[in-house]
Amino acid sequence: MAFMEKPPVGKVLLDDTVALTAVIEASQSLQSHTEYIIRVQRGVSSESSWQVIRRYSDFDMLNNSLQVSQRKLQFSPKKLIGNMDREFIAERQKGLQNYLNIITSHHMLSTCEQVKKFLDPNNYSVNYTEIALQQVSMFFRSEPNWEVVEPLKDIGWRIRKRYFLIKNKDQPKERQVLSWADLGPDKYLSDKDLQSLIKLLPSWSHPYIYPVTFATTSESSALVIRMYNEKGTLKDYIAKAKPKDPFLKKYCNPKKIQGLELQQIRTFGKQILEVLKFCHEKGFPYGHLHSSNVMLDGDTCRLLDLENSLLGLPSYYRPYFTQFRKINTVESIDVYCFGHLLYEMTYGRPPDSVPVDSFLPTPSVSIVLISEYIACSAFCAGVHTISVTLQLPPSLSFMMPKLQHLQFKKIPTKLKEVLKTAKECMEKRLNEEQKMIHQHRRLTRAQSHHGSEEEKKKRKILARKKSRQIASENGEDYSSKCSNSNNNSGSGASSPLTSPSSPTPPHTAGNSAGTLPVSTPPPAAPPPPPLLDVPIKPIPLSANGAGRGALLSSIQNFKKGSLKKSEIDDRSTPVVS
Repeated sequence: MAFMEKPPVGKVLLDDTVALTAVIEASQSLQSHTEYIIRVQRGVSSESSWQVIRRYSDFDMLNNSLQVSQRKLQFSPKKLIGNMDREFIAERQKGLQNYLNIITSHHMLSTCEQVKKFLDPNNYSVNYTEIALQQVSMFFRSEPNWEVVEPLKDIGWRIRKRYFLIKNKDQPKERQVLSWADLGPDKYLSDKDLQSLIKLLPSWSHPYIYPVTFATTSESSALVIRMYNEKGTLKDYIAKAKPKDPFLKKYCNPKKIQGLELQQIRTFGKQILEVLKFCHEKGFPYGHLHSSNVMLDGDTCRLLDLENSLLGLPSYYRPYFTQFRKINTVESIDVYCFGHLLYEMTYGRPPDSVPVDSFLPTPSVSIVLISEYIACSAFCAGVHTISVTLQLPPSLSFMMPKLQHLQFKKIPTKLKEVLKTAKECMEKRLNEEQKMIHQHRRLTRAQSHHGSEEEKKKRKILARKKSRQIASENGEDYSSKCSNSNNNSGSGASSPLTSPSSPTPPHTAGNSAGTLPVSTPPPAAPPPPPLLDVPIKPIPLSANGAGRGALLSSIQNFKKGSLKKSEIDDRSTPVVS
């Protein structure tokens, strides 16, 4: 496609769902306080790493801002006396490290703006509410009938998305919600195609899609207006929360954890599967299913934020399904997210780990069977399609939706092709990220195994055995050489290669050309002469060096063959002057 030749501008390349990990590398004490040097890592790429320096007061401010989550976090208390002692600083560093481990491993806390700003101030120093107000004000210049009632602070989990309660001057009693968001890293549509697809959303009329009043885009952001629902989302209903409350306050640690009734799970599950199948049949990618994106209207579920995939926004559950390489298509993501949603509707909270190791008892065996069917059959076998999910076992056939004919403005063929290409680009980026995570996991396992105590002991034992073997071989070689040397010296016979009286034949022997034949290896260099088994008497040296000169002269004459072995004893005692 032509639009893929030049990458679109204006989108945010940073994926906010990629996990941050933090390790306190060191601490340094200044005159009145201590600073902690933190190494922060984004994802698994070694290139995406940096340092931040934080004081204890910075940790304290972060902890206070996270109290809205109503979670009991293990945080080191303040100490006024003795807070500069080395032992205390080391103990406090351990406590702060444990605190960082807790908040970075928690799904909701790790994605909130407070934690991102604490660990990555360079990328999260902007006031997104002010930017959103500026963009909305520019929009209202061309649409003067709209008016902002109040900003809805922190009702969503996205950092780069803001909500405002607005009203139309022609209908002042009706409250509507305006959502503003930056274009994300998975935005692969041209500005023109994106605007055409966004304008189709208000024309879609589906009983299980929450209607859009107005939608438009700019070069860097998008704006969507919907009716305000006083009852809130499915997650609000499960958590017994108010729609306007902050995201962390509502969902991070709900006081009442209770699943839905069996009939509600049947009804909502059927409706959600039907709308997912509808989207995939029309070639419209979704991939953003979770309980906060499902609006409740009595006994009817309606899907929210269909525009997210067009805007290139990363999915809420992306940190989860990037761990599984078989979940590599948008459709398989929807099946995976449906499993999450079904579990949450059943137990009142999302699963602690995926895949689910064990299921708690529920009022209905059928719900457990469905969860096991999706979690085990679809996930493990790699069969992730809405059609397969709808082909449930006979005992679970109550989930089968009866699709109805719907009236909506069709997507033009050209835009369908554009959507298909953009969807393939999303899946390609996902596959590359999954591959990188898989390789990093294998390397980590190998390093962990190599560094384990058991493996270290094995390597030490092998090293000792090899050292003993080498020492034994060297001892045998040395004994063999000494034996051969003694035999040769006692008999007076020498090997032709080591005897000084047997000169080495010239290289040109047997070869008129003066070079060795190809098949004849070059002669080996003669080894040093064998040790002599001759007792040597102590030689006192004279002051003028006469004794040393006589000894050297004897050795040289012996090497030349002009001195016999018996004569060495006669000349071994020089004249002392």
